[in-house]
Amino acid sequence: MYIELPVLFGCTAIKQYADLVSFPCDYSCHEAVWAGLLSLTVLLYDRSAHLPKNERATTLLLHIEKPGSSLFACVCRKKMSSIKIECVVDERNKIGESPVWEEKEGTLLYVDIQEKQVKRWDAASGHVQTVNVGAHVGSVVPRKSGGYILALGTRFAFLDWEKKKVTDIISVDQDKANNRFNDGKVDPAGRFFAGTMSMEIRPAEVERHQGSLYTLHADHSVVKHFDQVDISNGLDWSPDHKHFYYVDSLSYRVDVFDYDIHSGSICNRRVLYKMEEDEGIPDGMTIDSEGKLWLACYNGGRVIRIDPETGKRIQTVTLPVDKTTSCCFGGKDYSEMYVTSACLGMDDKWMAKQPQAGGIFKITGLGVKGIPPYAFAG
Repeated sequence: MYIELPVLFGCTAIKQYADLVSFPCDYSCHEAVWAGLLSLTVLLYDRSAHLPKNERATTLLLHIEKPGSSLFACVCRKKMSSIKIECVVDERNKIGESPVWEEKEGTLLYVDIQEKQVKRWDAASGHVQTVNVGAHVGSVVPRKSGGYILALGTRFAFLDWEKKKVTDIISVDQDKANNRFNDGKVDPAGRFFAGTMSMEIRPAEVERHQGSLYTLHADHSVVKHFDQVDISNGLDWSPDHKHFYYVDSLSYRVDVFDYDIHSGSICNRRVLYKMEEDEGIPDGMTIDSEGKLWLACYNGGRVIRIDPETGKRIQTVTLPVDKTTSCCFGGKDYSEMYVTSACLGMDDKWMAKQPQAGGIFKITGLGVKGIPPYAFAG
Protein backbone atom coordinates (compact mmCIF):
# COMPACT_ATOMS: atom_id res chain seq x y z
CA MET A 1 0.00 0.00 0.00
CA TYR A 2 1.03 3.61 -0.38
CA ILE A 3 0.31 6.20 2.29
CA GLU A 4 -0.11 9.85 1.34
CA LEU A 5 0.19 12.28 4.25
CA PRO A 6 0.42 16.10 4.12
CA VAL A 7 3.53 17.94 5.15
CA LEU A 8 3.11 20.56 7.84
CA PHE A 9 5.98 23.03 7.63
CA GLY A 10 6.60 24.10 11.20
CA CYS A 11 10.34 23.57 11.32
CA THR A 12 13.40 24.15 9.21
CA ALA A 13 14.69 20.58 9.40
CA ILE A 14 13.09 19.85 6.03
CA LYS A 15 15.90 21.72 4.32
CA GLN A 16 18.40 18.96 5.04
CA TYR A 17 16.39 16.40 3.06
CA ALA A 18 17.26 17.45 -0.48
CA ASP A 19 15.91 14.28 -2.04
CA LEU A 20 12.38 14.74 -0.78
CA VAL A 21 9.40 15.60 -2.92
CA SER A 22 6.99 17.26 -0.52
CA PHE A 23 3.78 19.23 -0.69
CA PRO A 24 2.95 21.80 2.00
CA CYS A 25 -0.59 22.21 3.22
CA ASP A 26 -2.45 24.59 5.47
CA TYR A 27 -4.21 21.89 7.49
CA SER A 28 -4.74 22.83 11.12
CA CYS A 29 -4.55 19.45 12.90
CA HIS A 30 -4.90 18.87 16.60
CA GLU A 31 -1.57 17.52 17.89
CA ALA A 32 -3.20 14.26 19.01
CA VAL A 33 -4.31 13.65 15.42
CA TRP A 34 -0.78 14.20 14.16
CA ALA A 35 0.65 11.93 16.83
CA GLY A 36 -1.76 9.19 15.75
CA LEU A 37 -0.86 9.61 12.09
CA LEU A 38 2.85 9.51 12.86
CA SER A 39 2.54 6.35 14.96
CA LEU A 40 0.54 4.68 12.20
CA THR A 41 3.12 5.71 9.62
CA VAL A 42 6.03 4.20 11.55
CA LEU A 43 4.05 1.01 12.22
CA LEU A 44 3.12 0.58 8.57
CA TYR A 45 6.69 1.16 7.46
CA ASP A 46 8.05 -1.34 10.00
CA ARG A 47 5.55 -4.02 9.02
CA SER A 48 5.86 -3.57 5.25
CA ALA A 49 9.64 -3.52 4.80
CA HIS A 50 9.67 -7.10 3.47
CA LEU A 51 6.99 -6.57 0.83
CA PRO A 52 7.51 -6.05 -2.90
CA LYS A 53 8.26 -2.46 -3.81
CA ASN A 54 4.82 -1.76 -5.23
CA GLU A 55 3.16 -2.86 -1.99
CA ARG A 56 5.46 -1.16 0.49
CA ALA A 57 4.42 1.72 2.70
CA THR A 58 6.84 4.46 1.74
CA THR A 59 5.98 7.28 4.09
CA LEU A 60 8.66 8.03 6.65
CA LEU A 61 8.66 10.05 9.82
CA LEU A 62 11.63 12.35 9.44
CA HIS A 63 11.48 15.00 12.12
CA ILE A 64 9.30 16.01 15.08
CA GLU A 65 9.61 19.16 17.13
CA LYS A 66 7.31 20.65 19.72
CA PRO A 67 8.15 24.32 20.24
CA GLY A 68 5.82 25.76 22.82
CA SER A 69 2.47 24.01 22.83
CA SER A 70 2.19 23.11 19.14
CA LEU A 71 3.37 19.93 17.54
CA PHE A 72 5.31 20.49 14.36
CA ALA A 73 6.00 17.58 12.13
CA CYS A 74 7.49 16.84 8.80
CA VAL A 75 6.07 13.68 7.31
CA CYS A 76 7.31 13.20 3.81
CA ARG A 77 7.09 10.70 1.03
CA LYS A 78 10.60 9.61 0.19
CA LYS A 79 11.83 7.30 -2.50
CA MET A 80 12.86 4.18 -0.60
CA SER A 81 15.68 1.81 -1.42
CA SER A 82 14.21 -1.44 -2.67
CA ILE A 83 14.58 -4.00 0.10
CA LYS A 84 14.55 -7.52 -1.31
CA ILE A 85 14.42 -10.79 0.63
CA GLU A 86 15.37 -14.05 -1.04
CA CYS A 87 15.73 -17.58 0.34
CA VAL A 88 19.15 -18.56 -1.02
CA VAL A 89 19.57 -21.83 0.88
CA ASP A 90 16.24 -23.63 0.85
CA GLU A 91 16.94 -26.39 3.35
CA ARG A 92 15.44 -27.45 6.66
CA ASN A 93 18.12 -26.61 9.21
CA LYS A 94 16.81 -27.62 12.63
CA ILE A 95 18.72 -24.74 14.24
CA GLY A 96 20.64 -22.75 11.63
CA GLU A 97 23.08 -20.40 13.37
CA SER A 98 26.45 -18.62 13.43
CA PRO A 99 26.63 -17.22 9.85
CA VAL A 100 30.08 -15.92 8.85
CA TRP A 101 30.96 -14.55 5.41
CA GLU A 102 34.23 -15.76 3.88
CA GLU A 103 35.28 -12.98 1.54
CA LYS A 104 38.11 -14.73 -0.31
CA GLU A 105 36.06 -17.83 -1.10
CA GLY A 106 32.72 -16.09 -1.60
CA THR A 107 31.12 -18.54 0.80
CA LEU A 108 28.83 -18.38 3.82
CA LEU A 109 29.87 -20.50 6.78
CA TYR A 110 27.20 -21.56 9.29
CA VAL A 111 26.08 -24.42 11.55
CA ASP A 112 23.05 -26.56 12.22
CA ILE A 113 23.34 -26.95 15.99
CA GLN A 114 20.85 -29.76 16.37
CA GLU A 115 22.16 -31.82 13.45
CA LYS A 116 25.78 -31.39 14.66
CA GLN A 117 26.89 -30.01 11.31
CA VAL A 118 29.13 -27.24 10.01
CA LYS A 119 28.10 -26.06 6.55
CA ARG A 120 29.49 -23.86 3.79
CA TRP A 121 27.35 -22.36 1.03
CA ASP A 122 29.00 -21.21 -2.20
CA ALA A 123 27.25 -18.05 -3.40
CA ALA A 124 28.36 -18.55 -7.01
CA SER A 125 27.29 -22.17 -7.44
CA GLY A 126 24.63 -22.46 -4.75
CA HIS A 127 26.28 -25.67 -3.56
CA VAL A 128 26.30 -26.54 0.16
CA GLN A 129 29.11 -28.61 1.67
CA THR A 130 28.63 -30.26 5.06
CA VAL A 131 30.93 -31.66 7.74
CA ASN A 132 29.47 -33.71 10.59
CA VAL A 133 31.32 -32.86 13.80
CA GLY A 134 29.77 -35.35 16.22
CA ALA A 135 28.41 -32.95 18.85
CA HIS A 136 26.12 -29.94 19.14
CA VAL A 137 28.08 -27.12 17.53
CA GLY A 138 27.05 -23.65 18.69
CA SER A 139 29.33 -21.59 16.49
CA VAL A 140 32.18 -21.69 13.99
CA VAL A 141 34.77 -19.03 13.15
CA PRO A 142 37.66 -18.82 10.66
CA ARG A 143 41.24 -19.27 11.82
CA LYS A 144 44.05 -17.07 10.48
CA SER A 145 46.39 -20.00 9.96
CA GLY A 146 43.72 -21.98 8.12
CA GLY A 147 40.73 -24.10 8.97
CA TYR A 148 38.18 -23.17 11.61
CA ILE A 149 37.61 -23.01 15.36
CA LEU A 150 34.46 -24.56 16.80
CA ALA A 151 32.50 -24.02 20.00
CA LEU A 152 31.51 -27.67 20.17
CA GLY A 153 29.68 -29.40 23.01
CA THR A 154 31.51 -27.93 26.01
CA ARG A 155 34.89 -27.61 24.33
CA PHE A 156 36.78 -25.46 21.90
CA ALA A 157 38.16 -27.40 18.93
CA PHE A 158 39.95 -27.07 15.58
CA LEU A 159 38.24 -28.18 12.38
CA ASP A 160 40.32 -29.19 9.38
CA TRP A 161 37.76 -28.78 6.62
CA GLU A 162 39.61 -30.74 3.95
CA LYS A 163 40.30 -33.72 6.20
CA LYS A 164 36.95 -33.36 8.01
CA LYS A 165 38.88 -33.77 11.24
CA VAL A 166 38.05 -32.24 14.62
CA THR A 167 40.83 -31.76 17.21
CA ASP A 168 39.98 -30.69 20.76
CA ILE A 169 41.70 -27.66 22.29
CA ILE A 170 40.26 -27.24 25.79
CA SER A 171 37.04 -27.98 27.68
CA VAL A 172 34.82 -25.76 29.87
CA ASP A 173 31.82 -26.33 32.19
CA GLN A 174 33.22 -29.74 33.08
CA ASP A 175 30.91 -29.94 36.12
CA LYS A 176 27.81 -29.47 33.94
CA ALA A 177 27.27 -32.51 31.77
CA ASN A 178 24.01 -31.12 30.35
CA ASN A 179 25.59 -27.94 28.97
CA ARG A 180 26.68 -27.00 25.46
CA PHE A 181 28.17 -24.01 23.69
CA ASN A 182 25.93 -21.62 21.81
CA ASP A 183 26.77 -18.45 19.87
CA GLY A 184 30.32 -17.16 19.51
CA LYS A 185 32.37 -14.64 17.57
CA VAL A 186 35.96 -13.42 17.19
CA ASP A 187 36.84 -10.03 18.67
CA PRO A 188 38.93 -7.35 16.86
CA ALA A 189 42.13 -8.70 18.45
CA GLY A 190 41.58 -12.30 17.30
CA ARG A 191 40.14 -13.83 20.50
CA PHE A 192 37.16 -16.18 20.33
CA PHE A 193 34.28 -15.21 22.64
CA ALA A 194 31.62 -17.90 23.10
CA GLY A 195 28.99 -18.71 25.71
CA THR A 196 27.27 -21.79 27.07
CA MET A 197 23.77 -22.84 28.09
CA SER A 198 22.00 -25.97 29.28
CA MET A 199 20.53 -28.30 26.68
CA GLU A 200 17.06 -27.22 25.61
CA ILE A 201 14.05 -29.04 27.03
CA ARG A 202 12.04 -27.50 24.22
CA PRO A 203 13.03 -24.66 21.87
CA ALA A 204 14.08 -21.66 24.02
CA GLU A 205 13.22 -23.56 27.24
CA VAL A 206 16.22 -24.45 29.43
CA GLU A 207 17.35 -25.02 32.97
CA ARG A 208 18.05 -21.47 34.11
CA HIS A 209 21.40 -19.90 35.10
CA GLN A 210 23.62 -22.76 33.93
CA GLY A 211 25.65 -20.94 31.27
CA SER A 212 28.75 -18.77 31.21
CA LEU A 213 30.65 -16.51 28.80
CA TYR A 214 34.21 -17.48 27.88
CA THR A 215 37.11 -16.23 25.78
CA LEU A 216 39.60 -18.51 24.03
CA HIS A 217 42.87 -16.60 23.65
CA ALA A 218 45.44 -17.11 20.90
CA ASP A 219 47.65 -19.11 23.28
CA HIS A 220 44.66 -21.46 23.87
CA SER A 221 44.11 -20.28 27.44
CA VAL A 222 40.51 -19.64 28.48
CA VAL A 223 39.04 -16.82 30.55
CA LYS A 224 35.61 -17.05 32.15
CA HIS A 225 33.95 -13.63 32.23
CA PHE A 226 30.78 -14.44 34.20
CA ASP A 227 28.24 -17.19 34.85
CA GLN A 228 24.52 -17.41 35.77
CA VAL A 229 23.62 -17.14 32.07
CA ASP A 230 20.41 -18.64 30.67
CA ILE A 231 21.04 -18.76 26.90
CA SER A 232 24.30 -17.09 25.89
CA ASN A 233 23.66 -15.63 22.48
CA GLY A 234 24.43 -12.74 20.11
CA LEU A 235 27.59 -10.68 20.56
CA ASP A 236 29.62 -8.05 18.73
CA TRP A 237 31.89 -5.04 19.20
CA SER A 238 31.55 -1.36 18.34
CA PRO A 239 33.59 -0.13 15.34
CA ASP A 240 35.75 2.00 17.65
CA HIS A 241 36.51 -1.14 19.74
CA LYS A 242 35.33 0.52 22.96
CA HIS A 243 32.15 -1.44 23.61
CA PHE A 244 31.04 -5.07 23.68
CA TYR A 245 27.39 -5.95 23.01
CA TYR A 246 25.85 -9.12 24.39
CA VAL A 247 22.57 -11.05 24.54
CA ASP A 248 21.43 -13.47 27.22
CA SER A 249 18.23 -14.44 25.44
CA LEU A 250 15.89 -15.01 28.36
CA SER A 251 16.70 -11.59 29.78
CA TYR A 252 14.87 -10.22 26.71
CA ARG A 253 17.39 -7.44 26.26
CA VAL A 254 20.69 -6.41 24.70
CA ASP A 255 23.43 -5.38 27.15
CA VAL A 256 26.54 -3.29 26.61
CA PHE A 257 29.92 -3.47 28.37
CA ASP A 258 33.04 -1.36 28.30
CA TYR A 259 35.67 -3.33 26.36
CA ASP A 260 39.47 -3.26 26.50
CA ILE A 261 40.88 -4.44 23.17
CA HIS A 262 44.36 -4.93 24.64
CA SER A 263 43.34 -7.43 27.34
CA GLY A 264 39.94 -8.56 26.07
CA SER A 265 38.36 -7.70 29.42
CA ILE A 266 34.79 -6.43 29.71
CA CYS A 267 33.18 -4.45 32.57
CA ASN A 268 30.45 -1.98 33.53
CA ARG A 269 27.48 -4.00 32.23
CA ARG A 270 24.27 -2.09 31.56
CA VAL A 271 21.07 -2.46 29.58
CA LEU A 272 21.11 -1.10 26.03
CA TYR A 273 17.77 -2.29 24.62
CA LYS A 274 14.70 -4.04 26.06
CA MET A 275 12.64 -6.16 23.69
CA GLU A 276 9.09 -5.12 22.98
CA GLU A 277 6.32 -7.66 23.55
CA ASP A 278 5.80 -8.66 19.90
CA GLU A 279 9.50 -8.78 18.95
CA GLY A 280 10.17 -12.30 20.19
CA ILE A 281 13.37 -13.53 21.84
CA PRO A 282 16.70 -11.77 21.18
CA ASP A 283 19.08 -14.11 19.37
CA GLY A 284 22.16 -13.60 17.18
CA MET A 285 23.31 -10.17 16.05
CA THR A 286 25.80 -8.24 13.98
CA ILE A 287 26.94 -4.64 13.60
CA ASP A 288 27.12 -2.41 10.54
CA SER A 289 29.77 0.11 9.50
CA GLU A 290 27.69 2.93 10.98
CA GLY A 291 27.86 1.31 14.42
CA LYS A 292 24.23 0.19 14.48
CA LEU A 293 23.28 -3.27 15.74
CA TRP A 294 21.16 -5.75 13.80
CA LEU A 295 19.40 -8.29 16.01
CA ALA A 296 17.63 -11.46 14.88
CA CYS A 297 14.41 -12.04 16.81
CA TYR A 298 13.60 -15.71 17.43
CA ASN A 299 9.84 -16.36 17.22
CA GLY A 300 9.55 -12.75 16.07
CA GLY A 301 10.24 -13.35 12.37
CA ARG A 302 12.35 -10.25 11.91
CA VAL A 303 15.66 -8.50 12.29
CA ILE A 304 15.69 -5.13 13.97
CA ARG A 305 18.24 -2.33 13.76
CA ILE A 306 19.16 -0.67 17.06
CA ASP A 307 21.00 2.60 17.61
CA PRO A 308 23.42 2.06 20.53
CA GLU A 309 23.63 5.80 21.15
CA THR A 310 19.91 6.14 21.89
CA GLY A 311 18.96 2.56 22.75
CA LYS A 312 16.08 2.80 20.28
CA ARG A 313 14.95 0.54 17.47
CA ILE A 314 15.26 2.43 14.21
CA GLN A 315 14.32 -0.19 11.60
CA THR A 316 12.51 -3.51 11.30
CA VAL A 317 12.76 -5.99 8.45
CA THR A 318 10.19 -8.79 8.56
CA LEU A 319 11.00 -12.22 7.11
CA PRO A 320 8.66 -14.99 5.90
CA VAL A 321 9.65 -17.30 8.78
CA ASP A 322 9.15 -16.93 12.54
CA LYS A 323 12.31 -18.55 13.86
CA THR A 324 14.98 -16.12 12.70
CA THR A 325 18.16 -16.98 14.62
CA SER A 326 21.16 -14.87 13.55
CA CYS A 327 22.50 -12.53 10.88
CA CYS A 328 25.70 -11.28 9.30
CA PHE A 329 26.75 -9.05 6.43
CA GLY A 330 28.44 -10.45 3.34
CA GLY A 331 28.77 -10.24 -0.41
CA LYS A 332 31.52 -8.52 -2.37
CA ASP A 333 31.12 -5.20 -0.56
CA TYR A 334 29.34 -6.45 2.58
CA SER A 335 26.08 -4.79 1.52
CA GLU A 336 24.10 -8.04 1.70
CA MET A 337 22.69 -9.42 4.92
CA TYR A 338 22.36 -13.16 5.51
CA VAL A 339 19.82 -14.40 8.06
CA THR A 340 19.73 -17.96 9.41
CA SER A 341 16.58 -19.62 10.69
CA ALA A 342 15.31 -22.74 12.46
CA CYS A 343 12.45 -25.19 12.14
CA LEU A 344 12.91 -27.28 15.31
CA GLY A 345 9.62 -27.55 17.18
CA MET A 346 7.43 -26.66 14.21
CA ASP A 347 4.59 -29.08 13.43
CA ASP A 348 3.34 -29.96 9.94
CA LYS A 349 0.68 -27.25 9.96
CA TRP A 350 3.19 -24.58 10.92
CA MET A 351 5.68 -25.83 8.32
CA ALA A 352 2.97 -25.76 5.64
CA LYS A 353 2.49 -22.05 6.35
CA GLN A 354 6.23 -21.37 6.43
CA PRO A 355 7.82 -23.90 4.06
CA GLN A 356 11.15 -22.03 4.00
CA ALA A 357 11.66 -22.31 7.78
CA GLY A 358 15.20 -23.49 8.45
CA GLY A 359 16.49 -21.80 5.30
CA ILE A 360 18.96 -18.96 4.88
CA PHE A 361 17.77 -15.62 3.56
CA LYS A 362 19.62 -12.85 1.75
CA ILE A 363 18.46 -9.27 2.28
CA THR A 364 19.56 -6.58 -0.17
CA GLY A 365 18.73 -2.89 -0.45
CA LEU A 366 19.30 -2.03 3.22
CA GLY A 367 21.48 0.93 2.28
CA VAL A 368 24.19 0.03 4.83
CA LYS A 369 27.25 -2.19 4.82
CA GLY A 370 28.76 -4.53 7.36
CA ILE A 371 32.24 -4.99 8.78
CA PRO A 372 34.37 -7.96 7.62
CA PRO A 373 34.57 -10.67 10.30
CA TYR A 374 37.74 -11.24 12.32
CA ALA A 375 39.67 -14.52 12.33
CA PHE A 376 40.96 -16.38 15.37
CA ALA A 377 44.62 -15.52 15.91
CA GLY A 378 45.77 -18.82 17.47
